[in-house]
Amino acid sequence: MAKTNPGRFFEDYRLGEVIEHAVPRTVGEGERALYHALYPARHALYSSDVFAAECGLEGSPLDDLAAFHVVFGKTVPDISLNAVANLGYAEGRWLRPVYPGDTLRSVSEVIGLKQNSNGKSGVVWVRTTGLNQMDEPVLSYVRWVMVRKNDPDAPAPEIVVPDLKPALDAADLAIPEGLDFTGYDFALAGEAHRWGDYAVGEVIDHVDGITIEEAEHMIATRLWQNTAKVHFDATLRPDGQRLIYGGHVISMARALSFNGLANAQMIAGLNGGAHANPCFAGLTVKAWSEVLDKAETPAPGVGAIRLRLVATSDGSVGELKGADGKYRPGVLLDLDYWALMPV
Repeated sequence: MAKTNPGRFFEDYRLGEVIEHAVPRTVGEGERALYHALYPARHALYSSDVFAAECGLEGSPLDDLAAFHVVFGKTVPDISLNAVANLGYAEGRWLRPVYPGDTLRSVSEVIGLKQNSNGKSGVVWVRTTGLNQMDEPVLSYVRWVMVRKNDPDAPAPEIVVPDLKPALDAADLAIPEGLDFTGYDFALAGEAHRWGDYAVGEVIDHVDGITIEEAEHMIATRLWQNTAKVHFDATLRPDGQRLIYGGHVISMARALSFNGLANAQMIAGLNGGAHANPCFAGLTVKAWSEVLDKAETPAPGVGAIRLRLVATSDGSVGELKGADGKYRPGVLLDLDYWALMPV
């Protein structure tokens, strides 16, 4: 009897199925140090216990995207080990901060299935929830992936495409208990720009760039215990290149956005996202953001700002799609998210 896990194929999923993912992970200061070594991450709330305490938190949480990667990585062996591509995200909500010492695990529910017309693959929608050691949800998101079929003759399931929000409302965002930006120290945070200084439609060039290296992306992907074969095994692609984990690009772009958005401290919501073109080692990632919306929150001194974060490999700013409506070849990432910022 085979004891190894070949991963799930499209025909293995059932609508409504709940998947408990292995293996729980206790996170600590080591994850923070590695995250800040791999990316130029330097938002003050995630760098200083003292700064975070002065903003009403019990200490400095783990970076929001680090928590996302841990929860995401748990799901890979069951959801995307045999994926052709990760297609998108929706309805992502960070529900409570993750602190060093917390233990995270992941649970996913299959909420949609649709076989592709070629009969060789299909799209699987899952809603994943990350839970801490007290079974409290720390984040939740929907993603959909294209997964290969193992048996092309396996019957196609009934088509169910979930009805997802195009964007979260500000009222959907969970504001961490105690968060208070009324005494926010802009000098220590690194920039003076506050919520009121940003205008809807404004485009911000984050200027700096980082060249992606093979070793760093593989260290990062292993750190999140992401086992997707295309990130490690160069023989799995006809071009002989390892595909850079999309989350690596997200974290790189978010870290680059510090220059111009240093006070967009906490990620609270993920409205949507597309890995527009594949990323490979040797490409230099740059980023720009567009302000899509702004909203007040009930937390003292805290405003919500909706941002489009775009990562590129050609350094272009403000250009997303061509005349044909398709993403330009230089666009790597198009991410729509809500962040919390001092007013």
